[in-house]
Amino acid sequence: MQIWVDADACPAVIKDILYRAAERWQIPVTLVANQMLRTPPSRFVSARQVPRGFDVADAFIVAQANAQDLVITADIPLAAEVLAKGALALNPRGELYSADTIRERLALRDMMEELRSSGVDTGGPKSFSQADRRAFANQLDKLLAKRKTVG
Repeated sequence: MQIWVDADACPAVIKDILYRAAERWQIPVTLVANQMLRTPPSRFVSARQVPRGFDVADAFIVAQANAQDLVITADIPLAAEVLAKGALALNPRGELYSADTIRERLALRDMMEELRSSGVDTGGPKSFSQADRRAFANQLDKLLAKRKTVG
């Protein structure tokens, strides 16, 4: 298993959790972004800078991810694409996407986009909380522990 991180919008606290998990579980974590990223010195953590452009980082992650890899992203279309490849997708708030939930999330995303384009103020996402951080850390540990018992 490899962990791929859609790092441009990933909260720093989530990156820190991933750095610790990489060491603890000895699993490779690659952050992908269109800007330079600082990562801690670790043989398990790396960063990949991709050119600027619409969905360039997403396309790179989709091309690289394999079945059984884990992708960390809040980007619903990216999550849908990696799920189709057999990878797992987890958002920074701890929600593990599935084939069932991703269809619902895509439909909701499209509806909200349509509302925004017609001038409706839909507000933004709620602020990132301690509960979100804990939910992510717990879900990540659960996934990695499961991997350890299977693999």
